[in-house]
Amino acid sequence: MLLKFRVSRALHHSIVPRILSPALALANDVWKRSFSGGSEGGRVVMTDLLKLIEERHSSRVPFDRERPVTKQDLRQILEAGRWAPTAHNMQNFEVLVIDDEEILKEIGRIKSHVSEEFIRENYQQLSFSKKEFLQKKVGILATMFPPSWTDPARLDEAVREGPSPLQERIRGSPTLLIVIYDSRKRAPASEGDVLGIMSLGCVMENMWLMAQSLGIGFHILSVFSGTPVEKKVKKILNIPGYVKIAFAARVGYPRSVLTNYLRVRRDVKDFTHHNRFGNKQRMLQEP
Repeated sequence: MLLKFRVSRALHHSIVPRILSPALALANDVWKRSFSGGSEGGRVVMTDLLKLIEERHSSRVPFDRERPVTKQDLRQILEAGRWAPTAHNMQNFEVLVIDDEEILKEIGRIKSHVSEEFIRENYQQLSFSKKEFLQKKVGILATMFPPSWTDPARLDEAVREGPSPLQERIRGSPTLLIVIYDSRKRAPASEGDVLGIMSLGCVMENMWLMAQSLGIGFHILSVFSGTPVEKKVKKILNIPGYVKIAFAARVGYPRSVLTNYLRVRRDVKDFTHHNRFGNKQRMLQEP
């Protein structure tokens, strides 16, 4: 019995610390904070989590190329992605971490053209004043796009604009994360692999929130999943043909901070229905 105890204790001290992931360590810390202070302690943790979610945003400003993201922080971001929920626990993703300057330059030279479909449908989602934006509570401010994209008389001009290099989208990011998935597989009984796509969204959100918590900028680049950009990126990175790019994210430290950045969301009462569709009683409002 004594020998068994000593072996068990030795294993615990030599193996467990090395295999305990940062994500589990974080969960353990949250658990301690939640229960050390009783219900109030838990309330503090939940308030911090909601604040983090509210502050998450797309970092569209240029990043500091001279300030790389540390390997430790990258590992934290990837750990967060690792623990994302996926349909049937398929874990239907791989992540390419691109931080080689020459590879980033090669990707940056790829030229992309904004589709007519995007420009015209994007126009329908725009608000042209802060007042309109606050009233709609959805969409995007027109000031975030070039003038030719926001003037209906110039939309044809915008469609005819020539392709631009991806470097203009990457904007100095020292690191790119490219999330890929095997398009030959799907979650069970999921037509169009809707559940698999939802899973990739969960991976994105987990990594994004972790980056936000570390003070690291995170910006999704959907252009990487569009043809013909995807084909060229896959060729540069030796990605097999059957694999698809779900999305890419530029990761780094912003060189500047946007001020007066207006963000809107619908109120809970605007999208919540109580027991039956259309019944919008204010049952979630505090008295």
